[in-house]
Amino acid sequence: MHEPSLDILGIGNAIVDVLARAEDNFLDARGLDKGGMRLVGPEEAESLYAAMGPGIESSGGSAGNTCAVAAALGARVGFLGKVADDVLGQVFAHDIRAAGVHFPTAPLRGRAPTARCLILVTPDAQRTMNTFLGACVEFSAADVAETEVARAKVVYLEGYLFDPPAAQAAFYEAARLAHVHGRQVALSLSDAFCVDRHRHAFRKFVREETDILFANETELLSLYETDDYAAAVELVRGDVAFAALTRSEQGSVIVAGDTTLTVDAVPTKVVDTTGAGDAYAAGFLAAFTRGLDLAACGRWGAIAAAEVISHVGARPQADLKALIGGR
Repeated sequence: MHEPSLDILGIGNAIVDVLARAEDNFLDARGLDKGGMRLVGPEEAESLYAAMGPGIESSGGSAGNTCAVAAALGARVGFLGKVADDVLGQVFAHDIRAAGVHFPTAPLRGRAPTARCLILVTPDAQRTMNTFLGACVEFSAADVAETEVARAKVVYLEGYLFDPPAAQAAFYEAARLAHVHGRQVALSLSDAFCVDRHRHAFRKFVREETDILFANETELLSLYETDDYAAAVELVRGDVAFAALTRSEQGSVIVAGDTTLTVDAVPTKVVDTTGAGDAYAAGFLAAFTRGLDLAACGRWGAIAAAEVISHVGARPQADLKALIGGR
């Protein structure tokens, strides 16, 4: 077995994020559920984009954000995801590579355009996401390159990608290849609505294929159909080797075998919660793949998440290595 040349290989929706500030009445006028994530068609994506205020555009998607933050922490990172052969596809590819992430997936030609996520950030720092998936839904098991999976210590899968049937097949192919090559599989549940839609399939994948699970409180409760957090923690303990469970300002809980570890959140002024869970997963995995202990993994996750929510946008603006080193 070859020594891994990547620490993390992310697999997820390759999306160009467009972030803009918005007032509550902008959301109300369009019937948007504040703090939620919804899928939109091409027409609504165009009209909403036209109505939004000035935005910040960057390569995004949940796993893409995790990969960029992990690279900023010094991890060796790759990403697999589908963009189209169009202007936004070129923006995505250039941006994620500039963040230090290896991105080998060939673009889609002559089909759906590159995906975009229109993110409205209200004054209370909540983010409301409107996603046009475009080329993302074309990602399939054929795009899961064995050579890429084999060279990564951990393959990280984002739950948002679980919606299309072809992507579910890609998850299983990635997990199969990872385990054949002695690698670990990490999964982020991504969104409680996503879990609601595919609970049975998620439960099966978590139980049978997942080594490391990332979830926030609502996602975890949805997965196990309970409102008893302690009971959900015990259920996940039996399903995976490691679970990193985020609880916003209450910090995170890391579960591994008989161990339960609580990690405090890092105090910060919350400006925009976009990408908090993605950044936490990045910090955790960057430390984990270095062989650091679980307390350090949780601390790295907390520091990365705190930095990302302290400004608009899901990518770090401060030197994360310096922040980690200073604590």
